[in-house]
Amino acid sequence: MPQWKFTRSGFTAVIFSLCLAWIFRYLSFVRKIILSTPLLVTGIAILSVCCSPVAPIRGGNDRAIEWANRNGGASSSGSGGASMGTLVRQINLKQDMVRAGTCGRRVVRRMNPRYITIHSTQNYSADAWKHSLALKRGALRAPKRPGGNRIGYLIWHFTVDDKVALQHMPTNEQGEHADFNGPGNNYSIGIEMCEHRGSNLSATMDRTAKLAAYLMVKNGIPLRNVVPHYHWPRRGAHPPNKNCPHFLMDNGRPGRKWNAFLGKINYYYARMRG
Repeated sequence: MPQWKFTRSGFTAVIFSLCLAWIFRYLSFVRKIILSTPLLVTGIAILSVCCSPVAPIRGGNDRAIEWANRNGGASSSGSGGASMGTLVRQINLKQDMVRAGTCGRRVVRRMNPRYITIHSTQNYSADAWKHSLALKRGALRAPKRPGGNRIGYLIWHFTVDDKVALQHMPTNEQGEHADFNGPGNNYSIGIEMCEHRGSNLSATMDRTAKLAAYLMVKNGIPLRNVVPHYHWPRRGAHPPNKNCPHFLMDNGRPGRKWNAFLGKINYYYARMRG
């Protein structure tokens, strides 16, 4: 058997060769990493997009319908926009206006509304559409007299039943629905609630509460200025304060039922304000 003899120079050469081989192998590994870097960066970018929370799109809030564009009402905005839009759609508000210059609008008196006056029709055979038709035909008359009705007709701003709310005149015009030439007519928006046979009175009151809340928002009217017809004394009438809306009065005057109705209005008002 041959015998191998290692010299110092030979041993050094072997070690040097092994080191070179290891270095080349290491450089090859580093090269692979460098070549794969774009793919690695792309993958990290995709993950960062897919896993990050997504912010809401700006300017996409639901906005309340602008049915009062010609009524002088200011548009409302705010963080509660989506809630307001939903509630306003639930009112199902439609315009069925008395033509300017006719019947209850034969004389136009401008108004800056400060109050909302709630009435009941005490008509058990007519819904909102029938009341609107009567207003447009001038069928709802009243004696014209000094200190009393100023135009010989009755007119108010909205009539509400269990299915719809109808607008008859702009909210910046005075109606004839409360107290003749007093502040109830001069400064308040009049809402009549229907109570015809077969209707759902609870649904009518709920729709009215939403409408009142929306009018509060649009016109800057505080809850304390949402009043029943009873609130306005009628000069020359007996009794001067009418039991109206009668189904929200306690013994002919505001009490527990009226306060509960105000609470419903305030609840919708708070939701619309957000």
